[in-house]
Amino acid sequence: MSEQQVREELTKYARKAVAQGLVVGPGGNISARSDGTMLLSPSGFALEELEPDEWIAIDIETGETRAGATRPSSEVLMHLFSYRVNPDIQAIVHTHPAYTIALSLVYDSLPHLFPDQSALVGDIGFVPYVLPTTKLLADAVAAKVTEHTALILVNHGLVTTGKNLREAYYRTQVVEESAKVYMIAKAAGEPKVLTAERYKEIQSLESEAYRVQLLQQLKS
Repeated sequence: MSEQQVREELTKYARKAVAQGLVVGPGGNISARSDGTMLLSPSGFALEELEPDEWIAIDIETGETRAGATRPSSEVLMHLFSYRVNPDIQAIVHTHPAYTIALSLVYDSLPHLFPDQSALVGDIGFVPYVLPTTKLLADAVAAKVTEHTALILVNHGLVTTGKNLREAYYRTQVVEESAKVYMIAKAAGEPKVLTAERYKEIQSLESEAYRVQLLQQLKS
């Protein structure tokens, strides 16, 4: 995929994130890898305002911003460090979904609840509260992005990764739905969660492997 195509994909999924209420105002940031370059949302812009030419190009190895660019998102280090430690990551979606944040305020884990969660996301990691935009947060996230495709940042938000923007974005949707289901279920009683054995059974299904493969191959 060319850099221009990546920019267009970023613009599309940024608008989807806003339309689905996963971020509000200038919150959240999204990036994607294009060869050795990271394309990242700029600082101070609401995601739905961005046009393809406004995504900031940053060299992943050196951290240098392409000349003439505006200031990148304040979470630039979190994205850079994640790409550096895990070459499989091609896209990162950082949002502030309401149910996910609410869950992080009262629980320390999000168990497996339904097949899509197990098949598309797997085990969800938690990162204890760290001051946003800092190197400390970047280090904390980078330490876990090789183990998890979704990380709940306590009192903060959600980070999902993928082999393309589509996969990373779908994971955001699934985690937020999982958090919503769990919070509703906990209000009514004790949820019946999937056991580790059932989780592994779901992941071993050929049909689920096929769906994941499609997510990784198709761009839209």
